[in-house]
Amino acid sequence: MNRLQRALDALVERVDTPAPIILADVMQDNIDRMQAFATRNGLDVRPHVKTHKCVEIGRRQVKAGAVGITAGNVGEAEVFAGAGFDDIFIAYPIWAAGTKGPRIRRLAETTRLRVGVDNFAAIDALADAMGDDADRLQVVVEVDCGARRSGAPAEAAGDLATAARKRGLVPAGVFTYPGHGSSGPEARKSAAQDQEATLITAVRSLSAIGITPEVVSAGSTPTVEFATNSVITEIRPGEYVFNDLNNMRLGACTEDQIALFVAGTVVSDWVPDQVILDVGTKVLGREGSPERGYGGVAGTTAVLSKLNEYHGFLPLPSGDFSPSVGTVLPVVPNHVCPIVVNFEEYIVTDSTGTSLERWPVDARGFLN
Repeated sequence: MNRLQRALDALVERVDTPAPIILADVMQDNIDRMQAFATRNGLDVRPHVKTHKCVEIGRRQVKAGAVGITAGNVGEAEVFAGAGFDDIFIAYPIWAAGTKGPRIRRLAETTRLRVGVDNFAAIDALADAMGDDADRLQVVVEVDCGARRSGAPAEAAGDLATAARKRGLVPAGVFTYPGHGSSGPEARKSAAQDQEATLITAVRSLSAIGITPEVVSAGSTPTVEFATNSVITEIRPGEYVFNDLNNMRLGACTEDQIALFVAGTVVSDWVPDQVILDVGTKVLGREGSPERGYGGVAGTTAVLSKLNEYHGFLPLPSGDFSPSVGTVLPVVPNHVCPIVVNFEEYIVTDSTGTSLERWPVDARGFLN
């Protein structure tokens, strides 16, 4: 029997479905493995808390050796700062309008705060928000390495850092995101190579204006094992803490390293060779496709072929796998991050299923 199913069977009478289940021992192994990798390669780990949004998990990452955390927005940073985290990087091109300016200023008073920038207007808005305290805020220039998301051309890093410095902000370095490394197993290494070349160019751009970057920051979980060149100072993986089907298919993790799954119950079986689970888009989001599926049942080849809001359609592969109504199954998501925002708490156990704790998803709902 699959390890996830064994743990679930031990919990089944104590858990209502659908529910996100964490195997804490597997999660801790993932945390320790990433930290050991970074230590071997002279890198700092700054995990992205958007994956879990949980203070307890962030504390475990810091205890293992992480230098601080990465947040995706001001709200996440506020939640973790309120819980005592004092070294935070908001790796996003923040536009300091509305309440965000004063909130960033307050964060900078109590934490070592870094904020991503990729354009001159955003730099001016941040400087205006900080006022006379501009030198309390570090900015990190985002450069694009091929993901075609946010990020300036690497050659522009020096100009952006110069603009920040003129406004009294502290340019701390550069960062990038090799998101195109998730397009397939063969793309992981090439995206990491793009990342390296881009960061080298960005560092040279900073050096040309007399700035030696304190931080040269790289991601992500699919590409992190290739982030070993001499220019990178820190890595920002997020999904590694739980892992998921996407990372397994990419070769970035093994099935035994998946630490989170969703417990789902078979609620209907009227259609031949198909069952319905109580796991729909309100649980899994919409990550996937009819061809790839929307999540898989651990230990089987079965994948969800379609999702409604509360229904998961599970065609049954030929063989002995034929769950009846009432069977509780471990569903592994394609992408773990969207799962987290749909629940207020995690059910936490270990690979034996003998323990049971509940940890809050502290930053759930903090999206701005």
